Amino acid sequence: MENLYSTIDVLASANTDDVDVMQEALTAIRNHLGMEVAYISEFVEGRAHFRRVDAPGLEHLIKVGDSQSLDDVYCNHILAGRLPQLIPDTSKEPLAESLPITRAVPIGSHVSIPIHLANGAPYGMFCCLSPRAIPTLNERDLETMRVFGGIAAKQVNKEIEELRATRSSRAGTESVLLEKDYQVVFQPIVNLLTMEMSAVEALTRFGPQPYRSPDKWFQDAFDSGLGIELELAVIRSAVEAFSLLPNDVDMSVNASPQTIVSGRLAEVLDGKQLHRTILELTEHAHVADYALLHSALAPLRKAGVKIAIDDAGAGYSGLQHIVQIAPDIIKLDMSLIRSIDAHQARRALTTAMIYFARETGASVVAEGIETSAELKVLQTLGVNKGQGYLLGKPGPLPAYVSPVEFADELMSA
Repeated sequence: MENLYSTIDVLASANTDDVDVMQEALTAIRNHLGMEVAYISEFVEGRAHFRRVDAPGLEHLIKVGDSQSLDDVYCNHILAGRLPQLIPDTSKEPLAESLPITRAVPIGSHVSIPIHLANGAPYGMFCCLSPRAIPTLNERDLETMRVFGGIAAKQVNKEIEELRATRSSRAGTESVLLEKDYQVVFQPIVNLLTMEMSAVEALTRFGPQPYRSPDKWFQDAFDSGLGIELELAVIRSAVEAFSLLPNDVDMSVNASPQTIVSGRLAEVLDGKQLHRTILELTEHAHVADYALLHSALAPLRKAGVKIAIDDAGAGYSGLQHIVQIAPDIIKLDMSLIRSIDAHQARRALTTAMIYFARETGASVVAEGIETSAELKVLQTLGVNKGQGYLLGKPGPLPAYVSPVEFADELMSA
């Protein structure tokens, strides 16, 4: 019994990303009661659909995906109170004994707890059964079953809420894609030696209100299965603006590893200014297969696309990630640049990144430069390029003129 309660504590506090709480609950209670079958069902259009099943060796009788008419099983009778939740011996329950399923399975003992949704509506059943009568089953067993049923009910409601949120996110993303309710703006990337604009980064601003930051829009899109579609749509809009840029100014666009390995990015970039394109790998997801990513990047690199690692020093952009990608450009995260003039450790790490970049033939871009003191330190350390509100806020392309004119305007500001 002590082990059982330890299991309850673990399941109640489990991280559901790592543990299938409902499956673990079924296994635990089935073993505790000494029964052969445990399952969680969902009621859909007059049928009980088996969503989770634990019945080792009896898969021919019941498995995930099977269903039974509610007219043929115990569920409605238990919900209506015509059958008790605990039946140690079905032969002593006239109604249970009269149901054809009792002999067909067969069912000798049965314990079942209704699962309800947050609004009180019945969802399905948390159930254990055995072909044998088990006269020792008692009210204490039923109480234990209710504890595990409560854990399952909590998880069911959580999954339903997550599904509702995912559907809402997908609908929002679909609307944005259909209406093109976003704007691509461009932030200058500046050569810190000459103070001339060398590139622009294409960034996205979404129209729907209330305002939500771009990273939340992209994360929701990926969570709902539309992340690649949204990234490709934004990149497609961005590269159409190449004609508005001076010929010696590059454009940086952002793409996740999933979008890159999808094989569809090459279609969007086909025929565009590939030798002036910088592809920034965003951190929407961990890279699961570097070999696959390298394979997808190879033809782009051969065509002249430069590869940048975004947010170095934060998120997934750790040293191992940088070594694996071997980027042409390393972009230092703004958390590293913020108040670098006052933090020796940040200066030391930046210096190390500059040395690493030189040794590997890469250049360094400092992100999020907002003060003259930060800029001066970065120039002294030898950072190649930078971007940030001090050097230029994101805006429409017509605001940007030739690199030299941009430098004159920046120096006089």
